[in-house]
Amino acid sequence: MSFSINRRNLLAGSAATLALGAGAVRPASAQTKEVVIGALYPLSGAAAQIGVDAQKAFEVALAVINEKSDLDLPLAGSAGLAGLGGAKVRIVYADHQGDPQKGRAEAERLITQEKVSALVGSYQSAVAATVSQSAERYGIPFLSADNSSPSLTRRGLKYFFRAAAHDEMFSAAMFDFLDAQRKKGQKVDTIALFHEDTIFGTDSANAQLKIAKERGYNVAADIKYRANSPSLTAEVQQLKAADADVLMPSSYTTDGILLLKTMNELGYKPKAVLAQAAGFSEQALYDAVGPLAEGIITRGSFSLDLAKKRPSVGVVNELFKKASGGKDLNDNTSREFMALLLLADAIDRAKSTEGEAIRNALIATDLPGEKTIMPWSKVKYDESGQNPYADPVLLQRIGNTFVTVFPAQAAIADALWPMKK
Repeated sequence: MSFSINRRNLLAGSAATLALGAGAVRPASAQTKEVVIGALYPLSGAAAQIGVDAQKAFEVALAVINEKSDLDLPLAGSAGLAGLGGAKVRIVYADHQGDPQKGRAEAERLITQEKVSALVGSYQSAVAATVSQSAERYGIPFLSADNSSPSLTRRGLKYFFRAAAHDEMFSAAMFDFLDAQRKKGQKVDTIALFHEDTIFGTDSANAQLKIAKERGYNVAADIKYRANSPSLTAEVQQLKAADADVLMPSSYTTDGILLLKTMNELGYKPKAVLAQAAGFSEQALYDAVGPLAEGIITRGSFSLDLAKKRPSVGVVNELFKKASGGKDLNDNTSREFMALLLLADAIDRAKSTEGEAIRNALIATDLPGEKTIMPWSKVKYDESGQNPYADPVLLQRIGNTFVTVFPAQAAIADALWPMKK
């Protein structure tokens, strides 16, 4: 497969791309030579690595958009946006530090000072909630790359779009998996919910409580903890006392690390851990806890195993590894890569940098799943801005890698149950 993107070009392009506050002004559409998109991520603080990895995912997406290749992906067949005369896409980054109010201020700076045509972000759902409100006021599309709170698409916003699944969709897949284990004769009667106290954790737990009730699972514990807590000893003691068949955590990276280490210290070993991704999709967690994470299952949007069916997956992963110092794409970075491609594709089809035109192009999106790197059926947004065709997968940590174990059509191995000790 020929591909014009090489390591030198990727790094040269990213040097300009990563410069903050470049001050580009959006010109009239007919004269557009450059399209500026604002990306809001945590670039400092506890989740800074998330932002750094997102930058690398966007570097690769920009290479696909701005250079010509034969990948079977949107915009890969031309250099730049053909609908705007070959205009190149550039990103201006803003550091929201995981703070919703900082995110709001940075979104308004990007819109009013940097003159961005659209926004993408933002990892934490609590930040997306404020950023999207600002985008709505200014009539600027915001494409949620990796926010999973279901409530985000239930606020009647016209300019908010999300291509990936939300936590109700993910949770339904998780319970589908548990149902399948029951059918195989496994004892799966009780679950324990463990979730942080921001919109991500709260929405996740609410979705899981609802589905558990509908499907006849007993919730033995429902524990909400303070995000970035210095200690989880009391909470883990409660989990141990409940002794549920399955632990279902909704935690970001530092909390996930603390949870697993505390579980080990207190001798708490559930039959299975079925996580709502977030920190449990991050390599940093597995580097920190080592064998303590063996056998953990996490829901996901992405599976490297899909490369066997879609060659673009393997090519994009290799580009990302070169950009990121050897990391594979994961649940977050794969969604970030696709989000920028989908946003740029809409701008290209809009033939305009104006918010309303881009919004209309996003509404008209109808992309087959085969033209993405995701295990999705397709990308087509409903009236709320949500893509309901973003089919989730479940991945189990075996050794130093993830193996797709569900659903059957995507699985390459059966899940280990109970988890390997």
